[in-house]
Amino acid sequence: MHDIAALKTALEGLAIEDNPQIVRQKSRDFFWYSPVLKRQLEDVTADIVVSARSEADVIRVLKACYELDIPVTTRGAGTGNYGQAMPLSGGVVLSLAEMNQVLETGRGFVRAEAGAIMYAIDEAVRPTGQELRMHPSTYRTATIGGFIAGGSGGVGSINWGGLRDFGNIISLKVVTMEAEPRVLTLSGEDMHKVSHAYGTNGIITEVTVPLTSAYDWVDVLVGFDDFAGAARYADAIANQDGILTKEIAPIAAPLPHDYFLRHRKFLRSDQSVCALMVAPFAMDAFAAFTRRQKGAEVIYRSDLASAEESKGLPPVYELTWNHTTLRGLRVDPSITYLQVLYPFPDHVQKAVKLAEMFGDEVPGHLEFVRFDGKITCFGLPVVRYTTEERLNEIIRIHEDLGCPIFNPHRYTLEEGGMKQTDAVQLAFKGEADPKGLLNPGKMIAWENPDFDFSAEQTFLFPGLAR
Repeated sequence: MHDIAALKTALEGLAIEDNPQIVRQKSRDFFWYSPVLKRQLEDVTADIVVSARSEADVIRVLKACYELDIPVTTRGAGTGNYGQAMPLSGGVVLSLAEMNQVLETGRGFVRAEAGAIMYAIDEAVRPTGQELRMHPSTYRTATIGGFIAGGSGGVGSINWGGLRDFGNIISLKVVTMEAEPRVLTLSGEDMHKVSHAYGTNGIITEVTVPLTSAYDWVDVLVGFDDFAGAARYADAIANQDGILTKEIAPIAAPLPHDYFLRHRKFLRSDQSVCALMVAPFAMDAFAAFTRRQKGAEVIYRSDLASAEESKGLPPVYELTWNHTTLRGLRVDPSITYLQVLYPFPDHVQKAVKLAEMFGDEVPGHLEFVRFDGKITCFGLPVVRYTTEERLNEIIRIHEDLGCPIFNPHRYTLEEGGMKQTDAVQLAFKGEADPKGLLNPGKMIAWENPDFDFSAEQTFLFPGLAR
């Protein structure tokens, strides 16, 4: 058991929450997207939540917890989906939500505290004619620090690639968990030590990221009689260099009609849809290009819709990425999803083949992105879940066909990624978190260096036995 009484004394004056119901709520993210994680993590909770208002508060918490051997799991808005921000060993959930200031804006960059909401950052920089390069579909609630610690890309990745690609983060300020915590500024390749590391080896307190030109993006839905047509259209328009888009997502019938309830008035139940965000100046070119595409029917354009038609409609980005799954779960709580990479150059053929192979058991949902300089697509297909065995079989079939799965039904870095140790992140954990108190259980390489990723086994963190 952790000595929480001693910790409270050491942290007197900080905002501490120990109401069990609130602590439990703040110990959860969107892990329940996965029936597997829902079973494994349902009872996970911290002992207390501490809210930091400054870097000095973070240092104070880490120093005290280090002395008392109490684990610390950092939390932003808790919008992740894989249990990244869930405290498997209890202890402290350290909330950075109140560290939310936009500190500096310049030409091509913004510097903000880690708890700043991404939508609020864009509102702050919009007077300069700029916006963030990319954001998750949880843009209106997600924090910039949480996105960097747990995300990989999103809306805007069609132009800018993945979050960890060189140039998409300028610098990070990170606090270590040692007897005397250090404040480090990381840039260049050093950022890979902590980006997408789930806060396992340092607490991100400040972020500097690049900006790009801002637009009043036009939301568009283009309908097709089948998913193959929507996927081929998406690939074709993604490769139109002169048509500026921010989001391109083909989604198979019947998902759009069944899940996009406020847009249902525009949709047929048998209609697959490509959801797009297009720059206003490119709309004439978009329309001309789309007219040439076989079977493409523009069924909604926000720039041409009447006030009555557009009233109450969510933005297109809240129909895409994992908001597609979220809207589906509200309609059918039994579904789940996968995360798939369809490698270039035969990405469309592979995606269509798999969608046709599984039919309505795994309806297709693609997100077109720039990956290693090539236009390809990730998949977030919906899975009509029956058993964990069948889910694992669906995963194996994808991987046997050359489509890697980034498994959203695992809470560890490695199992959710490329199933291998990140030597850079592991080495930095030894330096920055020598006791292994930061978000324990999420980095297999630290917990079990001999774990065999080639064997079909699941890592289960002993701390869950609590």
